Amino acid sequence: MARMPFGVAQLDSVLGGGAPEGNAVLVAGESGAGAREFAYTSAAMNTLANADSELFDLYYGELDGDATVPEEVHYISFTAGEDYVERELRYTMADEIVDAVVEPMRFADFTPEYFQLSAIPREWYMGETTSLRDLGRGANRDGVLTALGEYLTDHAAGNLVVVDSITDLIGAAGGEVAWDDVATLVRGLGKAAHSWGGLLLVLANTDAIDDRQLGQLVDGSGGSFQFSWETGGSKRARTMVVREFRGVLSQLESENIVRFETEIHDGGLDISDVRKIR
Repeated sequence: MARMPFGVAQLDSVLGGGAPEGNAVLVAGESGAGAREFAYTSAAMNTLANADSELFDLYYGELDGDATVPEEVHYISFTAGEDYVERELRYTMADEIVDAVVEPMRFADFTPEYFQLSAIPREWYMGETTSLRDLGRGANRDGVLTALGEYLTDHAAGNLVVVDSITDLIGAAGGEVAWDDVATLVRGLGKAAHSWGGLLLVLANTDAIDDRQLGQLVDGSGGSFQFSWETGGSKRARTMVVREFRGVLSQLESENIVRFETEIHDGGLDISDVRKIR
């Protein structure tokens, strides 16, 4: 089965190259526990594979024989611009990686659609200077969900797309986006991903939702990784649990693996020690 790498080297190795193409994978976690760093690493490494093969080999290594990197990587944000995402990338991995990927990576900034019906002053999210395109976006009343849907229809097929983050949408657009809309959107993304091919990574902040809502997101996704903090003795560790992954979880369970400790180094986030179910 064709695979698209997550860009997280040790995880891809365990999974036989990455995720089966045509999946929407939920990447959920507590603040700072590694979910966003996972998304940054995935976007950067998949971009780096085409942008600089030598750096990719240095920081990631050799691709699995069944894995194919996407032609394009798209990073969608509802509340942050490209400059902010670039700065966060530099906190996560080496500058030489970020320098190589920041131009070829495609950024989609939906802050105008997100904030346009809110009480937030326009200059806060449009900036002091605006282009004619920005002014046009600020004047229309297309919702953020409509803008997201149109963008994915145009760009998701065969590519890696990061959606940052689905929980930001709760109460967006002056309260017009309700929880049921968000849960339905995730289920729709899971279905659409099958026809698009490629890979969607859908970020979610578990601090913003309850267990029932998280369960709905997990159920609507093709796979889900959950990041959390664990404390043992005097140390805190970031851990990643594979909660659900159709077509992959059975493979992990056969190897008695579902939980991983993670670490962050110059190449971004990666898994380290493997926890086994007894």
